[in-house]
Amino acid sequence: MPRKAALACATLAAAGLLASCTSNSAETSDGDRSTTVSSNDDPGENVVIGFSGPQADHGWLAAINTFAEEAAAEYDDVELRVAEGTNDPSAQISHIETFINDKVDAIVLLPTDGAALTEVATQAMEAGIPVVNVDREFSDEAAARLTLLGDNYGMGVSAGEYACGLIAEHNLGNDAVIAEIAGIDSLPLTQERSQGFADALAHCGQDVDNRVAAEFTVDSGERAASNLLQAAPEIDIIWNHDDDQGIGVKAAFDNAERDEFFFIGGAGSANAMRWIEAGEMEATVIYPATQAGDGIKLARLIAQNRGLSDLVQIEVPRRIVLDAPVVTADNLDQYTPMGFES
Repeated sequence: MPRKAALACATLAAAGLLASCTSNSAETSDGDRSTTVSSNDDPGENVVIGFSGPQADHGWLAAINTFAEEAAAEYDDVELRVAEGTNDPSAQISHIETFINDKVDAIVLLPTDGAALTEVATQAMEAGIPVVNVDREFSDEAAARLTLLGDNYGMGVSAGEYACGLIAEHNLGNDAVIAEIAGIDSLPLTQERSQGFADALAHCGQDVDNRVAAEFTVDSGERAASNLLQAAPEIDIIWNHDDDQGIGVKAAFDNAERDEFFFIGGAGSANAMRWIEAGEMEATVIYPATQAGDGIKLARLIAQNRGLSDLVQIEVPRRIVLDAPVVTADNLDQYTPMGFES
């Protein structure tokens, strides 16, 4: 059997929606090439994958680690070596150097700081070890065989488009009061989310009337939301960037006994899923905590010299940006398994 084997579409396979698919091609004994059918979950060469991520100091990062380990456990041909999570770039560099010295077959890396980890990732690539860069980009794309990202700008667009739909559905008009509770304003990811939200709202003639920023923590979310509610006696729609800080945001809403608005979240926590089910939240926009799990699956295929069968190009792409879908009561069952505990 050729080493270039099939892989179902990464997103569908990760979600368990595709059991098998047609491979690109297989070479017969007489040199002719013909189409064959193969599952990407079929056993391949045994590979060792090193995984390193930041310290799991909030729910989303804890879920990153969990999904990585669960993805690896699906395959008998994968040995996963997990470095201790850290927020110290120097410590993470040391972990990657250990993987290089151990000659692992691939590395999946969610860096504490993309720029700080670029050099050691480049060293791994130069040593012939493919690197899958997850979520936080290196400063040089050549430092990774694959860059796998969530879509921060797309999160804002999804939230804004959904808000526009609510405005039209409920006849809120051009004077709808829209509020935004952002994350840390100095971070590019926050800026991208806010820009996407503003751009989507502009398409339906709306803008953000009240905006506050938190720090991706429960306490900061409660403080920011309390300040927002004091500043705005009437609100139609609120988008909160992050469901981890959303615990504090929701507490502020409850303490103020304010529920006149449609509440939209971000990231896709289990708490948000439960609030949606209970009718206490309108929707949340996914920022996939499954990224590292997808990274493990794709690192396995890269290390085994396998490709994406759903593409004419048989190699795993160099760059993948995951979708930012909106979860509502209508599709909640589909996304509940992906929800993470804050």
